Amino acid sequence: METVPSSSLYPLHRCKILHLVRHAEGIHNVAGAEKYKTSPELLDPRLSPLGWEQVENLQKHVHACGLLERIELVITSPMLRTMQTAAIVFGGDNHKNGNGASPLMLENGKNDHATVSSLNCPPFLAHELCRERLGVNTCDKRGSISEYKSLFPAIDFSLIESDEDILWKEDVRESDEEVSARGMKFMKWLWTREEKEIAIVTHSAFLFQTLPKFVYNCHPSTKNEICKFFANSELRSVVMVDKSLNVVDAAQTTQSGTGRIPFALDLLSEVANAKRESNDNHHQQMGVTEQKKNRHCYCFIDLYIRSK
Repeated sequence: METVPSSSLYPLHRCKILHLVRHAEGIHNVAGAEKYKTSPELLDPRLSPLGWEQVENLQKHVHACGLLERIELVITSPMLRTMQTAAIVFGGDNHKNGNGASPLMLENGKNDHATVSSLNCPPFLAHELCRERLGVNTCDKRGSISEYKSLFPAIDFSLIESDEDILWKEDVRESDEEVSARGMKFMKWLWTREEKEIAIVTHSAFLFQTLPKFVYNCHPSTKNEICKFFANSELRSVVMVDKSLNVVDAAQTTQSGTGRIPFALDLLSEVANAKRESNDNHHQQMGVTEQKKNRHCYCFIDLYIRSK
């Protein structure tokens, strides 16, 4: 009797690697500050002294493990605490060593950190869909985009339509269902991007309400590993798989204009097909007449082993 395997295979072109980061500690996260979350003084709060230490530590980890070299895009919520976290963790060197590159984050009264260069770092893009739960709490209301552009010159704010925050309402707090729906919309938007490995710097409620929507068929231990509450400055990496039957952009999944999906990253599809036909002829010569129903899976596994 056949048993169900504990692992599975999926085409690489239908997968994205996401590196999810909750922002480092903000001044609104400091013990005792919760009761002041509706105070005007906590409008779009910056990182706390501990928060700056947290981003420095995470930056060291990201560089030491080689993660920064693989990331193709950094998406950040357009809040001060997330952009500060993103700039330090995934940005370039101190700007004085930037060799003329545009600054990613400027040192000033709100950014209590030396200017960060955009040299040798991936592009940065701000997106409203991955913001914290909207409404009521002033700590979740952003500042103006015109001010942000002067603080973070190398971040792309082109997807944000309004200079002022028109999404935040003083008397209406976004529900769990609304945050989840916004998260689903954001994840769907990610599939319109061509990048395969993306860092996302966002917020606790956004992650807590969005991630459970994608683990309905996971083992409880895996679900807990993905969905448990994020600590400040925590990095968690996941693989997102597209299981729909939508047609994938042929320009991104084929080689040499053949219209066929390549079976391996380091082997042209023509070579893979020739190898497959050679294998078929060999089996026929050996008297094997059974039709190969799982031909593509067989070839993928064979080429994967061959690449070792």
